[in-house]
Amino acid sequence: MPRPSPSVADTPLLRVSRPVSACSRCESIAILHCCTAWLANDSKCDGKLPACTACEKSGRAGECSSANDQFAKGKERSYVASLESRVEKLERRLAYARSRKASVAMHDIDAPFQMPDRKDSLANIRAAIHGKAARRREAADVNELVSDFGFLSVNATTRDFETSTSNMTFARLILAATNNDILPESQPFQLPSRPAAMVLIQYYLDHVYALFPVFSETALLNALDATYQENGRPVTEFEYWLLYFVFAIASTAQSRSHRDALYVDGVHWVGRALHYADKVLMPGYVSQIQALLLLVQYSMLDPAHFDSWHLIGFACRAVVDLGFHQDPPKEQQLDKKTAEMRRRIFYCVYSLDRSISMVHARSLSFTDDSTSVDFPSLSLGLTSGAAAKSLTGPHSLESADLLFQLRCVQSSWYQELFQSGRSPLHNEYTYIWQICQEMREWSESFPESLPLAFKDFFDLELLYSYVYCLSPSCRIPALSLYAKTLIFEYSIDYMQKIFPISRDPINVAFYTYHDALRVYFVGSQFLAVLMSDQDQLLGGILPYTPIIPGTPPPPPLPSNAGINSVDRSINCVKHIKGTLRSFGHRWDDSKALLSNYEAQVEPLLASLHQRKHHIDGIARNSNTPPGFVQQASFDHMGNISTESWANAGVAFASNSLQGGLGLGQGGSAHGL
Repeated sequence: MPRPSPSVADTPLLRVSRPVSACSRCESIAILHCCTAWLANDSKCDGKLPACTACEKSGRAGECSSANDQFAKGKERSYVASLESRVEKLERRLAYARSRKASVAMHDIDAPFQMPDRKDSLANIRAAIHGKAARRREAADVNELVSDFGFLSVNATTRDFETSTSNMTFARLILAATNNDILPESQPFQLPSRPAAMVLIQYYLDHVYALFPVFSETALLNALDATYQENGRPVTEFEYWLLYFVFAIASTAQSRSHRDALYVDGVHWVGRALHYADKVLMPGYVSQIQALLLLVQYSMLDPAHFDSWHLIGFACRAVVDLGFHQDPPKEQQLDKKTAEMRRRIFYCVYSLDRSISMVHARSLSFTDDSTSVDFPSLSLGLTSGAAAKSLTGPHSLESADLLFQLRCVQSSWYQELFQSGRSPLHNEYTYIWQICQEMREWSESFPESLPLAFKDFFDLELLYSYVYCLSPSCRIPALSLYAKTLIFEYSIDYMQKIFPISRDPINVAFYTYHDALRVYFVGSQFLAVLMSDQDQLLGGILPYTPIIPGTPPPPPLPSNAGINSVDRSINCVKHIKGTLRSFGHRWDDSKALLSNYEAQVEPLLASLHQRKHHIDGIARNSNTPPGFVQQASFDHMGNISTESWANAGVAFASNSLQGGLGLGQGGSAHGL
């Protein structure tokens, strides 16, 4: 039986269905039990006001009086009014109780209560309360899920985020957590011509895939064939995702401005790919990790729309859930192709996690102690049958292998120096020299066949690593003068290399917004050491660091260390600002980095120009080589100190002798 409407059920009729108590006359008759009139149904006291029916029939209406004073003659209106007043109070309490109940059920306890207008329908009020509370609950639940995802264990063996069981899919959770800005609405879709598509694919294979071989080239070419073949086999969701993201990454990587057509095309391709996110990003599949890594690569090129650090965190969680962070036991035999792809996927995730965490100065997603995976082999990415379809043949994994090796070394010292507490490190520089030697040995292992673009890419990685591990950390808060000199010299070398690359109209390797962050970091370290020890670093007197037997030697200083330091410092600042300005055309965030750096470096730049003015003036007046005058130190006002002339002459002679005899880099560090 359907329940009555609330407006009917909750509003009682204002009538008396039975008397509250009999009048005094009828009550006395009933007590005596001898009045036949009382026994008759029509003679019972019906409580009628102002006189009951029994009293009226007996002609004694004037004697009828209620035991309750509210029934007294002349007070009928007060009784009705009291009932109406009570009904109104009950209605208000009922409305408050309902709103309170809805508020508590929808997690909206703190919302202020407003008395509904009695003229409104109760059904409309209830619908409004439930709708508003439901929207707030949904927003609160999504925010809570996103904020607590770091503590959420995603079970990779179940399908807890399928759309058939829940509206909150894993893909929507990822996008809600990682979207910085909403992508524009999809434009009318049209595939590029096949030759244009092959150009984009070839660029991706040459510049990105060579470093992150997260899928096989065969899979990419098969997706291309299936998409462009008329009346061919159906194209899977992952193949669409793979092809569209390769287009997006290749197009955005070649963009030189966030307003040019290449960038717009990249955003367009990502928007098309995200149509398949619910299926492709479903947990429990290898393809999910591959799809996430493609999204991570794009996010490094488009920080305006995606947060790369949160995305790589999702990818790392998926890797751990599927057990890719451990090689399977020997009794669990995998075919060679599957095992190699599994290792390549893991080290692509590992490499990106280490790089992104370091550049953002955040914690790693997992420690090295929790992993045990062999390096993948250097086998080629294509089978012999598919190799003929590629424009340049299969790609070697030598570049990826070198990157994986460097990331392992970086991960080791990053965890030790920046993620292992604040207790001072014992024999700190013995440890620093050891890791610098390991990275130097890594740089000496480059194969002859390594393309020049990747050699420059790895040289920049090496210089950046030197500056990073030598910079102040939780374990080594104070720097030695030799460490400051290394940071000073390596920062100059780093900027000399990346400045022309940033202005190159072609992105010769996989340079991303993270390189703008690296430039800002290196520039900040250069500024910090120069502000702390300006006289020592610009005076040209190289510090001496003794070599302890049985310990690794300190890193060597560049051959031009201590020569023309003022001019090289001014040029370094110009390169930092110019590089950030060039990157600012591609990423708006780089403009903010530039503004911040210009504000910090302005006092130092003024001091450097004052030094240069004094050096040039003294050189003109005394016909002294500028290199000789530069070795002298200056006071805090930029004036040359006469006490430093003797030491300056010794330093200049030493540097001249070093250049004439052709001493190695080790001689420049310890020749004095």
